[in-house]
Amino acid sequence: MPELPEVEVTRRGVAPHLEGRIVEQVVFRREGLRWPFPAHLATSLVGQRITQVRRRGKYLLIGFDSGELIVHLGMSGHLRVLPPGIEPKKHDHFDLVVNDGVQSQVLRLHDPRRFGAVLWHANDDGDIDQHVLLRGLGVEPLEDGFSSELLHKATRKRSAPIKQVLLSGDIVVGVGNIYACESLFKAGISPKTPASRISRARYDKLAAAIREILAEAIVQGGSTLRDFIAVNGQSGYFQQTYFVYDRAGVPCRNCGAPVRQIKQGQRSTFYCATCQR
Repeated sequence: MPELPEVEVTRRGVAPHLEGRIVEQVVFRREGLRWPFPAHLATSLVGQRITQVRRRGKYLLIGFDSGELIVHLGMSGHLRVLPPGIEPKKHDHFDLVVNDGVQSQVLRLHDPRRFGAVLWHANDDGDIDQHVLLRGLGVEPLEDGFSSELLHKATRKRSAPIKQVLLSGDIVVGVGNIYACESLFKAGISPKTPASRISRARYDKLAAAIREILAEAIVQGGSTLRDFIAVNGQSGYFQQTYFVYDRAGVPCRNCGAPVRQIKQGQRSTFYCATCQR
């Protein structure tokens, strides 16, 4: 599944091609993905100007004066910016055709597993932060609201393993499986440690590790394990620098002990039992 770095790479790729453009056409090639497409968008968005493209967690928010388009890439989706006239391929489910006054471009969503989403939130429905998909999200890890103090204070009554607490997304959003494993390794914290038992000093290390890991992953274009490609069609290469994720049985880059793999909440966790306590 595309995680925060992959979605941010996508946002940075599509924003220059969308912001300030006028919508010419909206094309749906099926009734929906994870949820039904808002059919009215095929007419209601035409003629509207895109004001901004931002991200909240793993959701892309494409802003208009009347509301925001909520886009989620699901398990295997990606967005491409294409010139008009290119025939859609299998699993190309949604096009947003825009024009800058000179030429048209097509934002196309490709989603083979159909777990993605294209939804609409009208301004008349209130603050988008209260949308059912967004209102439970924690702070953004790359913004000022994220800190070790927040992590420490919010976990005093959380007995679940720290890896599971990070994935829950209600304290800090967007730290998915890959980057949780890598951040915990960098901070030297076992993924099995109860969140409430981690000291403020260790949370200092973890907060710094999360920021550094995510920022570096964005610079490197995200991770490409199976499906993710960037807007320009290129793959990310952060996976080449993994210390633990997807390296079960391989010697730890720090100490040489074999990297271990366990299941936590039906997700694979990778860690070094020597380096992480």
